Amino acid sequence: MTALRIIGGIAAALTVAAAPAFAQDGFARLAGHWPNGAQIAEIDRHLVTFPSTSPFVLEDVGEGAELDPPTEAKGYLFVPANASDANRVPAVIMLHGSGGVMGARELTYGPQFAAMGVAALAVDVFAARRHIATSYVDRVMRITETMMVADAYAALRYLASRPEIDARRVAVIGYSYGALAAHLAAYAQVAEAFAADGLRFAAHVSYYGPCLSTFEDNRATGAPLLFLSASLDKVTNPVRCAQTAKELTEGGARIEAIRYDGAYHQWDGRAEGPVRRSRNLSACDFRVEKDGTVRDRATGIAMSNVLTRQIILALCADSEGYLQHRDDSVREMSNFATGRFLARAFADGAPARR
Repeated sequence: MTALRIIGGIAAALTVAAAPAFAQDGFARLAGHWPNGAQIAEIDRHLVTFPSTSPFVLEDVGEGAELDPPTEAKGYLFVPANASDANRVPAVIMLHGSGGVMGARELTYGPQFAAMGVAALAVDVFAARRHIATSYVDRVMRITETMMVADAYAALRYLASRPEIDARRVAVIGYSYGALAAHLAAYAQVAEAFAADGLRFAAHVSYYGPCLSTFEDNRATGAPLLFLSASLDKVTNPVRCAQTAKELTEGGARIEAIRYDGAYHQWDGRAEGPVRRSRNLSACDFRVEKDGTVRDRATGIAMSNVLTRQIILALCADSEGYLQHRDDSVREMSNFATGRFLARAFADGAPARR
């Protein structure tokens, strides 16, 4: 198994001269062998809630309760044993895929991060919106990536309010559907809509996520992004993701991309296979306009409600689907890449508030 690395505008070596104490000794833990077994069994999991909203698309943000209804977000919080107001720790927010929170992924990564000194909050976007949809197809149609982004920024505000968390060192990591939200959150237009106070993520990580949208306003927050993908994964179109990386780089982001040769979608999941899944959206092509309108390039239809979303996705979805396959060797490599990337990002902290 090999990995192709593409680095643009981000240093390959970790600089620790001006880094906080965590980064100086935390790099080895994050980029080394991630803990398992007894080490993570000792980490407690806490169900937490925090205020969020449910905008269908970006143009709905801040438009009142009818278009942007208040929502009680839910998630699972894992906190290092030594975290306190006198010893503030970095944190990661995890956004799940279309299958929801998984024991093999978010509920494993959470205690692993905590055992390495990093708090982790696995947001359950679907649990907070069971009144909207419960079936797989309905969730994708009715619980949108914009709602995921809303919960991501709401989780950032929640963690920033906790005295044991270092608010300038909180990263967002997305998996598949959640990865789409994680990289959308790096656009300045999106950040300004959800966090007008200037609160920003220190880093963004996309695990095998689709690249579906381009922005008229391509300004980035300035936080670094890591794109992790697999050569046999039809969900992640390399041409489209290269376009997204180019757009964000031109907007001021620092991008690193790693593609794992011979790997499939969700290499860190539970599916032994390969197992075929349906409804691949990688051919969908959206344009986010400066007023927040999301428009389908092929038809010109604005995605403004469930009906227009159903029409657009029905036209662009690939019924052939894609393959999932767990691969522990790739998981080990992606653990190392993520840990090394986060150590650098935490050393730098979040972009300056604008």
